[in-house]
Amino acid sequence: MISVLLVDDDQELTAMLCQYLEREGFEATAVHTGEEGEHQALSGRYGIVVLDVMMPRLSGIEVLRRIRASSQVPVVLLTARGDNIDRITGLELGADDYVPKPSSPGELVARLRAIMRRVRSMSPPAMEVIESGTLTLWPGKRQARWHGRELSLTSTEFSLLEELARRAGQVVSKQELSLNALGHPLTRYDRRIDVHISSIRQKLGPRPDTSAWIQSVRGLGYLLIAE
Repeated sequence: MISVLLVDDDQELTAMLCQYLEREGFEATAVHTGEEGEHQALSGRYGIVVLDVMMPRLSGIEVLRRIRASSQVPVVLLTARGDNIDRITGLELGADDYVPKPSSPGELVARLRAIMRRVRSMSPPAMEVIESGTLTLWPGKRQARWHGRELSLTSTEFSLLEELARRAGQVVSKQELSLNALGHPLTRYDRRIDVHISSIRQKLGPRPDTSAWIQSVRGLGYLLIAE
């Protein structure tokens, strides 16, 4: 059973979401302050965190920043509909996905399941190894090494890099990346992939000629340089 932590100061909403999640087979716990959300998210008791951006005192963005300082637990943000700044900031800080508020509980459940499929039993066997130059990925263990050093990635970043590494030297379309790595079709004006790719580029650093290891091919998709 997947254990979900809901962090939102709206107690009526979280009560409704907890009931819905439990009917869908999740184990759900709600807390209502950013401080308690941070504490619980770092406790190791939860498989995934749903975090509201707009909370008093300690915002969801700051809670996410603190979580990512020491944990890669998957995080889904609840953001105000149309607030692209919070969404982009959250993705840049390591959120795995976001769901706009208000939204249907069914949409949230679909996003949670898509993320957990990438990090749990449906992962490839632990012995599988993907190599591209000095990049090595172990999909079953969700581990990566770059130039011999551990590469810290969120679950979504790992899934995107895995898709690119499996086809290193080839262009992978954004639609394929969205379906295979994020678990849902790409929609118009959706910048999730672009923001995640930007974060991965920063972690990989530049090539010797200062260009990026992940190239953007206009109108087609992304390509991981095979070296």
